[in-house]
Amino acid sequence: MHQRKNGLIRASLSGAMVLAVCFMVSIAQAATTVQVGSCVTGLTSYATIGAAVSAVAADTTIDVCPGTYPEQVVIKKRLTLTGVQSGSSAAAVVVPPSSGLVANVYDIYGDHNAVQIAVLDAASVTISNLTVDGSGNGLSGCGTDIQGIYFQNSTGTISNNAVRNQILTGSDLGCQDGLAINVESNGGTPAVTIKDNSVRNYQKNGITASGLGSGAPGPKVTVTGNTVIGIGATPAIAQNGIQIGFGATAKVTDNYVADDVYTGGYWASSGILIYASAGVTASSNTAESAQYSITTDSDPTYGVADGATISSNHIGGGDDAIDLCSNNNSATSNTVYGSTQDGIHSDDTCSSGAVVSGNNNTITGNTINEACAGILLGTGTGTTSSPNTFYNVTNTTLAGDACPAATGEAKASGSSHKALRPSPRGPNRN
Repeated sequence: MHQRKNGLIRASLSGAMVLAVCFMVSIAQAATTVQVGSCVTGLTSYATIGAAVSAVAADTTIDVCPGTYPEQVVIKKRLTLTGVQSGSSAAAVVVPPSSGLVANVYDIYGDHNAVQIAVLDAASVTISNLTVDGSGNGLSGCGTDIQGIYFQNSTGTISNNAVRNQILTGSDLGCQDGLAINVESNGGTPAVTIKDNSVRNYQKNGITASGLGSGAPGPKVTVTGNTVIGIGATPAIAQNGIQIGFGATAKVTDNYVADDVYTGGYWASSGILIYASAGVTASSNTAESAQYSITTDSDPTYGVADGATISSNHIGGGDDAIDLCSNNNSATSNTVYGSTQDGIHSDDTCSSGAVVSGNNNTITGNTINEACAGILLGTGTGTTSSPNTFYNVTNTTLAGDACPAATGEAKASGSSHKALRPSPRGPNRN
């Protein structure tokens, strides 16, 4: 009896092993590679990215040969889309069709957007090694938002891409449109990694992650190793290099962000903006040439930006280098230089109704060189502001929300962060 049982167990294991082998062979056969263009010998070839995406099964890798691809692409399945090198070229460039971009995707707020590469309700999608260029988009007015790479309710990785020129021209530059890389979810916390991309010449935001701002969670993103460059000083629009907002959560690390400067009235640009999202980490970034280089901003409608960890960043050339317009944040071991207003601000000006700001922040271990006020304490309570190291500052620590002796374009006392709710008509705090 015992021997028969052993025999039956072994026979069952053998059958299971056969089934497992067959299953692995089936997976191996399904995980194929095709190409767009004809640069790789032996692969099935498609003339356009869209044709390849439509034809292949899930889990396929699509190699995009060097060349120019005038199309808009929508992805709704697991796959890898990657540019490949052939000969002396490694530039697979997605551009608008000759007739211009058209609205092809509704975002989570119900607005129609003209997206160059969109990933919708899909898992494990990788977009890599592509140039996504919005030049010649043909859009005008503030009705349709242009986006480069867009993930909606999807997981995956966006890496080593060059995303540029998601921008309108002339008087339309003031429209609250133009997102280079955008990740959204309206339920759940899909994980997306955004790494090692070159992002420049965007209209509103370089990299954006957003939820609905209704108390529901948003996407969970890792933003690391990216270079994000705004258009520089402009009176037309208040740009943000990286924006985490409306319930999204994030780790923002090792990025270089620069040249987001608004010269108009009231609003101000941000290098890294944490807006109505709690528990975000921003560490080891270099952020330069923005009015607010790194800022947290609570909103009475969309939620708080409490509990941020801002550490070991290198920040310079702005008005408020680090602005904590929320509570219970930690700003430690940062190096700040050349601020016209202050190095670090425990800011109470985001207080409205039940939402308060500027309380119980920890500001320690920072080095601040050249500012009107090294640390502005606002009027909140419970903030720890020592020890820190100061060089060449007029006031090491100062109560209130402005340094009276500040010079230059200091906007800390009279301006507000302008977060994009990524919708042409979306509300902003003002």
